[in-house]
Amino acid sequence: MSDSIEPTDIPPAPEPMDTADVSPAPASPPESSPGTGAEVSPEEHQTQQRHRASQLAQALRHELRKVIIGQHGAIDDVLTALIAGGHVLIEGVPGLGKTLLVRALAKCFGGDFARIQFTPDLMPSDVTGQAVYDLQTEQFKLRKGPLFTHLLLADEINRAPAKTQAALLEAMQERQVTLEGRALPIAQPFMVLATQNPLEQEGTYPLPEAELDRFMLKLRMDYPAADEELNMVREVTRSSRAEMLEVHPPRTLLNARDVNVLQRIASELPCDEQVLDYAVRLARATRDWPGVAIGAGPRASIALVRGARARALLRGGEFVIPDDVKHCALAVLRHRVRLAPELDIEGLSVDQVLGQLLDQVAAPRL
Repeated sequence: MSDSIEPTDIPPAPEPMDTADVSPAPASPPESSPGTGAEVSPEEHQTQQRHRASQLAQALRHELRKVIIGQHGAIDDVLTALIAGGHVLIEGVPGLGKTLLVRALAKCFGGDFARIQFTPDLMPSDVTGQAVYDLQTEQFKLRKGPLFTHLLLADEINRAPAKTQAALLEAMQERQVTLEGRALPIAQPFMVLATQNPLEQEGTYPLPEAELDRFMLKLRMDYPAADEELNMVREVTRSSRAEMLEVHPPRTLLNARDVNVLQRIASELPCDEQVLDYAVRLARATRDWPGVAIGAGPRASIALVRGARARALLRGGEFVIPDDVKHCALAVLRHRVRLAPELDIEGLSVDQVLGQLLDQVAAPRL
């Protein structure tokens, strides 16, 4: 079977959907146009696949918006990371729906899902696994930890000390875990969605710089607007099991193989050299920007292009435009730069400084 998506299995978006059954299509090149018998060229076949993938991504966004009231920006950013094959760090005060968003995505995703509640006494072996002695065989056996999954929710990751947080490093970058000298691969796709409370709260540990850099995006969930909060209260208080996703239960729309297809199609979207240059210039500008003590590294440039391609697929575009880069720039850069002490004293935030940078770095006109 080939890595493709059947057009009839994808519900239209963003209209309300009653059925959705997405499955890879059987190998069929060269295709024929319905009713004409004419063969479809490889370019037309690629365009059709891109359109079907975009429909599926938009259907997934529509399903998540039924569960999460408001927070449309956070939903789009999480889907951007999923399509781009990256990891997400979600920050916000308790009660904004960070964990609910990840659980809703897991229900829409037919692959394996695991959750780790990070606590101060959590050990690295609780995350990765360990060798356990079997009394019957009198041998040690490797017991894999919850890290071996497709979608991992690392809840309140900054409640655990650095040594436990660092247990995710190898898995996030190399998609493998080394246990007892053996490198064990993690099934693809693999995505870590970590939530954290603001560092100003007691009992939190800042994440190591190396681990922060491995998160493709850092999202900040803010309080909902007044009308959104009113709608949320109205919907939630109608059900005694609202927090268990019983208000609008999400449906499973795709499996692990479908996600791999989405990621491949997004990575093949055309990206002009001027757009690539714009992404690199944005990342490099942070390294000598006034008031920025530590700028973003090359991973930021790569993440900008990967995120832009995913954004283009999510909006149904045929190619990447500068706005795709700009729309994901804040989420890509905010956790990779450090402000100089004088800007902290002045009360400027990272987002404000990056906003000035985005306004002053010229975008290409295509």
